[in-house]
Amino acid sequence: MLHIVNNYTGDRAAFRDAAEELEDEGITVKTIFVDDDVAVKDSLYTVGRRGVAGNFFVIKAVGAAAEKGASLDELVALGDRVNDVIRSMGMALTGCTPPAKGEPIFTLAEDEVEMGVGIHGEPGRAREKLTSANEIVDRMLEAILTDSKPISETETAAPIFNNGDEVALMINGLGGTPISELYLLYGYAHEQLEAKGIKVWRSYVGEYCTSLEMAGMSITLCKVDDELKDLLLAPAEIPIRVF
Repeated sequence: MLHIVNNYTGDRAAFRDAAEELEDEGITVKTIFVDDDVAVKDSLYTVGRRGVAGNFFVIKAVGAAAEKGASLDELVALGDRVNDVIRSMGMALTGCTPPAKGEPIFTLAEDEVEMGVGIHGEPGRAREKLTSANEIVDRMLEAILTDSKPISETETAAPIFNNGDEVALMINGLGGTPISELYLLYGYAHEQLEAKGIKVWRSYVGEYCTSLEMAGMSITLCKVDDELKDLLLAPAEIPIRVF
């Protein structure tokens, strides 16, 4: 059995307990941890980076490979490889209200935004004054594109995304943002990436990873190669949507 877990302390603990129960029954369990968020590291909610909407690309690729008969070890290796080439950042205009809490996790003034929110509604890296949609996208893309991946303890970190790369671009709604606004954000983000020499291979616009009724959005980039393109294009059906 394979668990795909967003990197939050509570999520990790819950899936660890589940894995122990399964292993007691003789079921082999392996886990992929998704940690694509560039906004926050080592917060109240997690050790290391958080997992956010980039989990979609891990789930989709691993699911397609499983359908083709890949082994559990091969699926873990694939999932880790996809996780290495996805980066995300979110922003919110309102907090979300968990049913058990009955009130918003945080509140914002009409002229404020929360930059870098988590998918459960956790606060982000900074609370700032509301500015134009284009400026917000520019800020988020800058954080994503300047993020780097350590090569080793002795070598300098390398950028994830470079001129000439192909990417899947996701503009993800958090539950309370109209689809028309998400497409406006997508159009501008697409233009900015193309201007930097990064080709958008495929678009994903919609509510893929929401925070209940939160108004806001996240941007995810996933660097693709021929193998990953094939896996992402594989048919998949769920009750709500066909990808």
